[in-house]
Amino acid sequence: MPPMTFELPKSIEKWSIHLIGIKGTGQCALAELLVAAGASVTGSDVDERFYTDDVLEQLGITPLPFASDSLPQDCRLAIRSAAYDNDNPVVAEVLQRGIPLLDYPQALGQLSQRYGACAISGVHGKTTTTALCGSLVRELGLPATVVVGSAVAAFGDRSTWREGDDFLIAETCEYRRHFLHFHPQRIILTSVESDHQDYYPDYASIRDAFVEFVLTLPDGGELIYCADDVGACEVAEHAAAERSDLVLTPYGVKAPGLWALKYLAPQSGENRFQVKAYENTVFSLSVPGEQIALDAVAALALCKSLLSECPPVDQVAQALLSFQGSRRRSERLGEGHGVVVMDDYGHHPTAIQLTLDGLRKFFPDRRIVVDFMPHTYSRTEALFEEFSCAFSNADVLLLHPIYASAREEYTGTVSGEQLYRATAEQRGDLPTYFCENFDVAYEKLLSELKPHDVLLTLGAGNNRGLGIRVLEFLQDQEKKNLVEDSNQ
Repeated sequence: MPPMTFELPKSIEKWSIHLIGIKGTGQCALAELLVAAGASVTGSDVDERFYTDDVLEQLGITPLPFASDSLPQDCRLAIRSAAYDNDNPVVAEVLQRGIPLLDYPQALGQLSQRYGACAISGVHGKTTTTALCGSLVRELGLPATVVVGSAVAAFGDRSTWREGDDFLIAETCEYRRHFLHFHPQRIILTSVESDHQDYYPDYASIRDAFVEFVLTLPDGGELIYCADDVGACEVAEHAAAERSDLVLTPYGVKAPGLWALKYLAPQSGENRFQVKAYENTVFSLSVPGEQIALDAVAALALCKSLLSECPPVDQVAQALLSFQGSRRRSERLGEGHGVVVMDDYGHHPTAIQLTLDGLRKFFPDRRIVVDFMPHTYSRTEALFEEFSCAFSNADVLLLHPIYASAREEYTGTVSGEQLYRATAEQRGDLPTYFCENFDVAYEKLLSELKPHDVLLTLGAGNNRGLGIRVLEFLQDQEKKNLVEDSNQ
């Protein structure tokens, strides 16, 4: 990793700071932190409207187009999304004028040095875990700022919650070792397995990156890790072998001690569990999936560490029951004509299986109709067999062409249609379809869906809009039926 060439000063009040790609979730969250610190923030991005535009408007920021003259003359620092390289016209202007330039992970990492920083990390579950931390922070009044990798309804559809400046709880990304810029005093580690194959060629390489991250903890730093995840346990073991000073706190079904988890059967649309720290209490979540309960226990363990005692049970119960998830994480988009429409970002076979298993238990009497878009050729090729076996809990499955990443080129070795054929073979008589485009998928969904079904758009592609389109049609039909019934 190249050395930092610029260090943020202690005070950035009235500094003119420009964010390139400001509509991205992370950059928008960073804008909130910088504005709170007194900086004068501007930004540039594409014309397309995103949900973050509303947040930026509340901050008084109007994104400018990607053009060299969008950079203010008095700009003292530019921060770019990792999605934009030196060919971006604003980036090129920054370099031409010799203005200091940081990437988003570098900027967040520098800000983390100002707080008691807590990193939420892992291949799966980090967004939901961070959002749950934020819900607990809000209910408990902890003096913390929380930065989530997605919008959270309870935060006013923002990805940040600011309750104070003693602690920073932030989602951190393992891709290209971005999390090594962060300076944590505590780390939650949810899971470790092979992913991001364009950067980590095998499991050992991604595991070792997580070990390297854990070893950045200061003397006596705490690792809160999932005892039910083999990779997380391996990372904890490797780190402990090198650092005897680290505090290791396991959580999960297999964990000893306070954070031993016991799943209970869902009841009346509630996801229920117990944890040893609150032995006689049954906690409920309105979001499906045993994985969500696991993430909640991780968040509880972190809050206990920050408070030096277990948070009050009544406040914990309220925070968990009111948690509605975050954007693209088991997100309930709405209901129309008796069909519940949901959306989830799960794009790895393990995440897919956990999500669908959670839905099956949460909605035992409903059919589950899944529309999945694979993400990146490298991931699809490396985990091809695992993907083909991941959809056993889908009653009906639609598959799409692979959603390509800008960071890779198609090599011709794998396609969405190949994945469809392998998946259809694994699923046997269960209906499985390949849809070349969204119009085909839209018509197929309308012909397949029945009242009482659950429709889930799934993956890191752009099929979320398909679910919204179907939902709007179903809701329109429902309104028409009501009008017709009232006129009879």
